[in-house]
Amino acid sequence: GRALLVLLLSATVSLLGGLIFGYELGIISGALLQLQIDFHLSCFKQEVLVSALLIGALLASLVGGILIDRHGRRRAILVSNLVLLVGSLILTLARSFIGLVIGRMTVGFAISVSSMACCIYVSEMVAAHQRGLLVSLYEAGITVGILLSYALNYIFANVDEGWRYMFGLVIAPMAMQFLSILFLPVNPVKLSSWDSDCQKGLIQLQNTEDGAAVKQEPYKEKHYSFLDLFGTRDNMRRRTLVGLGLVLFQQFTGQPNVLGYASKIFHSVGFQSNSSAILASVGLGAIKVVATLIAMAFADKAGRRVLLMAGCMVMAISVTTIGLTSRVAPLAMARDCKAAADPNASHSFPQPSLTPVSSQLPVSPIPPGLGAGKSQADQGFAATRSLTKAFASTQSREAVPQSSLIQKRGLVGQAKEETVGSTGPPFHDAPWAEHMVLNWIMLLSMMAFVSAFSIGFGPMTWLVLSEIYPAGIRGRAFAFCNSFNWAANLLISLSFLDLIDAIGFSWMFLLYGLMGVMAVVFIYLFVPETKGQSLEEIDQQFSRKR
Repeated sequence: GRALLVLLLSATVSLLGGLIFGYELGIISGALLQLQIDFHLSCFKQEVLVSALLIGALLASLVGGILIDRHGRRRAILVSNLVLLVGSLILTLARSFIGLVIGRMTVGFAISVSSMACCIYVSEMVAAHQRGLLVSLYEAGITVGILLSYALNYIFANVDEGWRYMFGLVIAPMAMQFLSILFLPVNPVKLSSWDSDCQKGLIQLQNTEDGAAVKQEPYKEKHYSFLDLFGTRDNMRRRTLVGLGLVLFQQFTGQPNVLGYASKIFHSVGFQSNSSAILASVGLGAIKVVATLIAMAFADKAGRRVLLMAGCMVMAISVTTIGLTSRVAPLAMARDCKAAADPNASHSFPQPSLTPVSSQLPVSPIPPGLGAGKSQADQGFAATRSLTKAFASTQSREAVPQSSLIQKRGLVGQAKEETVGSTGPPFHDAPWAEHMVLNWIMLLSMMAFVSAFSIGFGPMTWLVLSEIYPAGIRGRAFAFCNSFNWAANLLISLSFLDLIDAIGFSWMFLLYGLMGVMAVVFIYLFVPETKGQSLEEIDQQFSRKR
């Protein structure tokens, strides 16, 4: 009974950790719409506010590993919860732009430490045959968190200072995670405590055959310095190659940016701006949830290598298809930033064309109240969209396009609500209207890409990273790879529009397809299969294998 309780608590910690991470990534998109009016934010200030989370996360990647290795995974999660509480309170009570930036940096630091500690802690806590399922649960939590943030963006869009509620509500899942982890053992990775915990009946890490084998061949935890990551001791250099290869290919296959154009592809098959935000965020988000659940189910059956390679192949085919299709049916690219409008004038952003919903053709299938907003690829803080997408990557982690579900806000002296019209030409004049079949192919390719990422690179990268390093350096190694993930994500997102200007949209996507093929080759040559093995067996396998 107690073993089952520990299993359920581990699952709760993993799911809530992911949910908090995803929520903080997604909530800024809706909050910015109100913040830029309440604080009169310029484009530059919007960019600073969005990137503050990334700066905090990068700092956590540099120092969080030491905290996790020296003070334990459980304590790191508890500390990250307290830091998150402080950051959320700063944001909720903020009266100045500086307060907002400090709050977002604090939150970024907290969720980055928590993400690393949760994956490592849960991987060490559970039996080998359940590890894939429970670590992948973190990824499912991220996707659910992003969807939840969009729902709350919508609910609080018309509430005065609704952004305070958006930032403050994360305290509820944080408190639940804090309480859950208080009932879990302190340091499950140490075999001395593992023996005593088993005798007390607190936790059963492995079945009895595994336990007998471990007792016959005791596993001694070694101590490592950070520089050992690049040395030949216990084949650490190869482990570092595997870790860095996975996080970099996760980014270089185009994942942070592909979904930035989701709304344009939805638009091209006939959904106008009213509904494209809802469809791009919630629709693709729902696909991601389903795909992540499939990955959870098969992680311990099919194995990590199989899911990674299959996901990469489908991603490569999908982006190549989008690249080739867009040569025939080009998508219009927008590159603009809208600063906050004067509060005494109109809340709408200055745009070339502002049209009421009723005059748009064709009439949107979703009522104006439900989708009066635009997806991130088009919307007001378009200049910050590349930075915003940096966070919707699950560490990537993953990218559900950052959409603002609602643009309408009631301001003093404003008689009626307006909605932002499409920045592009009316649908019937659009150059892509004649390529409807190709547009649907592009849309299906986008959905296939989302599913493939959520089955392969999304959850499996972090699962493999939590498995391949020895316990003594696992926290620092995970953090080291994680810092490259955040840095690569930022680099890709910031250079995306410049690259499109230089080589064109279709060539950019064909390049992503080529990177996908290279990722398949890399995984085939270097990434070992770890399903069904204890962490000690994986460590010994790496130590022996040159």
